[in-house]
Amino acid sequence: MRSSVEIFDCEARTSRVVWQTEALVEAPNWTPDGGHLVINGDGLIYRVPIDGSAVPERIETGFAGACNNDHGLSPDGTMLAISDKTEHGKSCIYVLPAAGGVPRQVTARLPSYWHGWSPDGRQLAYCGIRDGEFGIYTVSVDGGEERELIRGGGHNDGPDYSPDGQWIYFNSDRSGLMQIWKIRPDGSELAQVTDDGFSNWFPHPGPRGDVLVFLSYAGDVEGHPRDKQVSIRRMDVATGEVETLLNLFGGQGSLNVPSWSPDGDAFAYVRYFPVE
Repeated sequence: MRSSVEIFDCEARTSRVVWQTEALVEAPNWTPDGGHLVINGDGLIYRVPIDGSAVPERIETGFAGACNNDHGLSPDGTMLAISDKTEHGKSCIYVLPAAGGVPRQVTARLPSYWHGWSPDGRQLAYCGIRDGEFGIYTVSVDGGEERELIRGGGHNDGPDYSPDGQWIYFNSDRSGLMQIWKIRPDGSELAQVTDDGFSNWFPHPGPRGDVLVFLSYAGDVEGHPRDKQVSIRRMDVATGEVETLLNLFGGQGSLNVPSWSPDGDAFAYVRYFPVE
């Protein structure tokens, strides 16, 4: 096996396997109806039932056949955001019906990598590289001019909205090691959230807004590579207390995008096995 799509039950502190494959698959999103996970593999997008009762079914994405692991469903479950480079040679954000269809381009400036929907479904949050600098941006789901929240000062990546829409959490190495930060959607009140010896990536607020889960590498690991010993950790938003939920062989593709269950009691991730 190469990839194991799994679900972690936060109360029982146990994991269960949804689906395993010899192929490389990544980045599970949980559908708002609670019944399926959306994953990517080999440039395509698939839907797999969480009970493991069927193999993944491809979601039709039209011309977009080079999708990366930055994808996710709208809060009402009707739309799917994808990041694909087929048309322009660089990652571009599109939206399409969640059941499949023809993608509609959203971002004019490239490259752009989707990471979050606003709770009202009207805005997208994403990482963009502009003039060689990594920044955090938002844009209307209808397209138009992007809003730059922060750029430069380090590698800024992985933005995701809090469920009340008041904060955008992201990761940045602007203070040294990659850590979790937050900022208001208008670009104000930048604040560092974690400060430890790990390299922390891809913060995802739980649906109740009380916790974050994120991926942690050892402090000497650069970037967010695949096939590393990593941890998935959870932070209490009110107290700042952080605990390790599980250790696994993974990294890139394990927890890049929002993957909480609708009730906030579980989240999905991908565990990898070494290439022999």
